[in-house]
Amino acid sequence: MAILGIDEVGRGPLAGPLVVGAVILPEAEWVRELKDSKRLSAKKRKVLNEIILKEAVTGLGFVMVDELDAVGVSEALRLATRRAVKSVQNLHREFSQIIIDGKVNFLKQTTLENYVSTVVKADDLIKEVSAASIIAKVARDHYMIELASRFPNYGFEKNVGYGTAEHLAAINKYGICEEHRKSFEPIKSMVGFSRPMAERKNTTLVGKRGEGAAAEFLVRAKHQILARNFKTQYCEIDIISLKEDKIYFTEVKYRCNGGGLEAITVKKRQQMKFAAEVFLKFRQEFSDFDPFLAVAEVEGRNFEVKNWFSLSF
Repeated sequence: MAILGIDEVGRGPLAGPLVVGAVILPEAEWVRELKDSKRLSAKKRKVLNEIILKEAVTGLGFVMVDELDAVGVSEALRLATRRAVKSVQNLHREFSQIIIDGKVNFLKQTTLENYVSTVVKADDLIKEVSAASIIAKVARDHYMIELASRFPNYGFEKNVGYGTAEHLAAINKYGICEEHRKSFEPIKSMVGFSRPMAERKNTTLVGKRGEGAAAEFLVRAKHQILARNFKTQYCEIDIISLKEDKIYFTEVKYRCNGGGLEAITVKKRQQMKFAAEVFLKFRQEFSDFDPFLAVAEVEGRNFEVKNWFSLSF
């Protein structure tokens, strides 16, 4: 039976998401080339990433900045790991063992707890974990490079969110953007961050988990995520994504027992269209793509995407 390898990227940066990769490898000659993503050049990582995504069974789990700030790094690692594993399970591929890089079993108190082995330096010892580190690294780097076009002052295309001297100097000069982690020092002290009260935290967390589930759904459907939580004066677009020659502006609606689509009123659609037009005005490189509004309905305690469909612009 197969091994499911798991590794994370983005635990320590000052900006951007935390990403976990999960991979089941085939028996193939190219597997010998795999090693810890940090020991590969960017060019080699890109080549191997394309092969892994094409020939292996893969899953990615994202925890975005707002959610990470709300729950903390330890819980974010647990959430991202479970999301990555769920992505693999949704493909109905079997595995007999799970190997997580490091010392912590992030699947503890789940039905998979007893399948897990934790191995220090597994990303350089176990090929499945190496592959997981590669796809997580490439996915996160791609996100940060896209982010650099929205927030050009911080050098995200080079530092991918880490606290380099140049990045810290930019924060001191320009302040922070919405993709900075307010719960991380020195930003925490700059903004006076403290976690919200439990009831507010729970509401925010539920919304962010719903958005995260929808983003993962779109990634599995071969969308390229351009932005999350794009704000205008009158409306916020939860997810902006590309697929082929189309650009989608998705509103995510979560309800514990369904019925989320009832909130998409005529007025809401008008607000979404206005926000989409603002985005396209300032991002001329996407003006040739056909625009569509879209809705994702997320339901239940497991945050399953029950419905996603596009609407005319």
